[in-house]
Amino acid sequence: MDLEFFNSSSSSSSSESDYEILFSTTNFFFRYNDLEFLEHFRVRRHIANNLTIHFEASPEFNDTIGRHGKIPAYNQILIFLWFAGHQTASFRNVADWFGITISSLFRVVRRLTHFISRMASTIITWPNEEEKQSYFFQIKGFPNVIGAIDGSHIRIDKPSSDPDSYYNRKKYFSIHMQAVCDHRNKIRNIYIGFPGSVHDARVFRRSPLATNLGILCQENVILGDKAYSCLRNLITPFEDNGRLSRQQINFNKTLSSCRYVIEHCFGLLKQKFRQLYHCKLRKIEHIVHFIRAYCVLHNLAIDDKFQIIIENEDEINNGDDLQLDDDNVEGDIPEGTTYKNYLMQRMFP
Repeated sequence: MDLEFFNSSSSSSSSESDYEILFSTTNFFFRYNDLEFLEHFRVRRHIANNLTIHFEASPEFNDTIGRHGKIPAYNQILIFLWFAGHQTASFRNVADWFGITISSLFRVVRRLTHFISRMASTIITWPNEEEKQSYFFQIKGFPNVIGAIDGSHIRIDKPSSDPDSYYNRKKYFSIHMQAVCDHRNKIRNIYIGFPGSVHDARVFRRSPLATNLGILCQENVILGDKAYSCLRNLITPFEDNGRLSRQQINFNKTLSSCRYVIEHCFGLLKQKFRQLYHCKLRKIEHIVHFIRAYCVLHNLAIDDKFQIIIENEDEINNGDDLQLDDDNVEGDIPEGTTYKNYLMQRMFP
């Protein structure tokens, strides 16, 4: 097993059969009511059950048969969800809590990370034509808006290779995650993996979303902050040079009130799955899958329409990765500027 998947290591080489001895004495989660289950595992019980059904049929689960058997699929799902939602718990604490060895915990988290990450193609999808017609943004006064785009930084330990490129402007090591979300905070597009020192605008320019934005949006738009270039389908605020007109000021205020959904989305994501506050994995490839897996779980929870257990509202509203990029390094595209002016005249005649 590749223990470099984590920053910690274990000398234990016992098989997963230890669940027969230990796990059976710690089935505390079966006693949880629905609210307690949601608080500890961050999704409702039926989502965990559905994940178990799919996991049991997956190659990740069926390739894990050892000499003495393996941890049941449902137990592995619960271990992963518990690990996802508890930032401060060490690997030792989680392993002890579930009565398994640290090496078994490593394997569970690794295989569930890749299993759930593979679900992204069906869970994280661009909105269809009906979903693009959001009354939320129309009521706020901004027409034809699909959602908002921004970048978030996932803190990591110092990488062994090219660490300087991962050192961001807030002076910690991170991996960049670009996302578009809709008015429900559902993630509609993600692009993960650039080092933390890379500017939002460059990440966007290199992403598949930039290449296909016109086809995906057609007559609609997504909203971004001033770090991005203004394009026909990506609308950003007017630069505040101290001489903005009343129309431009009102336009910026309306855009900001709509674009807030992406900041709230990142806050919810990290509040629910607190391992994203500081990812302890080592290999960048695994970290990318790790982040993507949590985005999948986030969308499953959003579609489930449950009320999230908010432990700290300030963490959601004031995430430490907001406004990392405060300038447009590439300049606006003339077509984007023209369309932005047209929208301003339409919204504030």
